[in-house]
Amino acid sequence: MTLPHDPLWPRAGAWPAIDETGADAVLLGVPTFRTSLSPTGAHATPAAIREALRRYSPTLLGPPPVDLTEALRIADAGDVDEPDGPAGEASVRAAVRALCERADLVVALGGDNSLTYAVAQGADAAGLITIDAHFDLRDGVSNGSPVRRLVDDGLDPRRIVQLGIADFANSAAYARRAADLGITVVTMDELRRRGAADVAAEALEIAGAGGGPVHLDIDVDVCDRSVAPGCPASIAGGLAAWELRALVRAVAADARVHSADIAEVDATADAPDGRTVRLAALCVLELLAGRAVGR
Repeated sequence: MTLPHDPLWPRAGAWPAIDETGADAVLLGVPTFRTSLSPTGAHATPAAIREALRRYSPTLLGPPPVDLTEALRIADAGDVDEPDGPAGEASVRAAVRALCERADLVVALGGDNSLTYAVAQGADAAGLITIDAHFDLRDGVSNGSPVRRLVDDGLDPRRIVQLGIADFANSAAYARRAADLGITVVTMDELRRRGAADVAAEALEIAGAGGGPVHLDIDVDVCDRSVAPGCPASIAGGLAAWELRALVRAVAADARVHSADIAEVDATADAPDGRTVRLAALCVLELLAGRAVGR
């Protein structure tokens, strides 16, 4: 990718490795894909997101304008090698745990949604907010099971909030499972009626109750297929890109959110213009924007 150079128009991305001084936010690639329920090239996505970040500036217009690279210390810790399977999940936990000791916010670049399980555990998350069309409460080990696995391992389901759960994308059995567990569910229709600010405030109150870190799972397949064709499970009628971005920024502005992941984008199946990967890159910037405006 060849992009024009303008010293007065800096580009996002290409952030340095984390050093001994730590960081306000750090990126970590977690290219999970081997347990996906559908064939996926999601392991190619962390690199694609990093490349797409270069298309954007790190500037919030305000007023006054804010350069995120001046407001925050941002670093990139590279990728976890082979993050799938028990050994891979252990590596993810260890990497995230070490970064959480040195950074205020760890942003994991997936990969399919199975990464949420190990990333949330590595961050020692006590609460979970998912932005996702799906419950992810399936049995077994896959990209459809991270929420169930976290509950099975002790995460209090009363501190889980699921935003954007969609009609015709789930089963009645898993809806009943969520209800029986005491998970708070905000459907796609309710999310649209109430708006990002109201829904985010409620989600943070529930997930953050009792203290401890909150993890945010951003499954881009919550979006309409027109803006997220690179998500295998995205459907017509999902969130608009601006709705997802507003929700991500609103949640990330809360200091209790110490980790986040971006999941379910298959960079190898994207539209020719790369719109899904570019949206994922914008979600990275919205996470950083939320952290900057929430300070």
